[in-house]
Amino acid sequence: MTTASTRPPEGRYGRSSDERADRKLKVVGAVLAVALLGLVGWFGYHYVAQSKISAEVISFEPGKESVRVHLEVRKDAGTEGYCTVRSQAEDGAEVGRADFRFDGDDTRIDQVVTLRTTAPGTTAELLGCHAG
Repeated sequence: MTTASTRPPEGRYGRSSDERADRKLKVVGAVLAVALLGLVGWFGYHYVAQSKISAEVISFEPGKESVRVHLEVRKDAGTEGYCTVRSQAEDGAEVGRADFRFDGDDTRIDQVVTLRTTAPGTTAELLGCHAG
């Protein structure tokens, strides 16, 4: 007694549709993985390589109409740019924001700047620095 097979003989009629679908999924997955890796690399390069100015708030003195902020700025020689500083009131409302420009050939600048406020400020926060 013989049993009849419902599957065609192996290799006789080409690949099955499942094998073709698996191959397509692998190709699409590989292309998406390469694109994602390239995108992450591009953002990483621009974050590290394009950051020509960085700064930090050393100290600040709040007042009724202004906040004196001591900034330490590090930048490439000859690079011009600005840093944005803001101050908030005790309730968290923003009471002052200003951009302070830094240019010249110095690579490290210690400077005390005055940020005018609309109400007594209790903080001084560096929002970021940008070249240009």
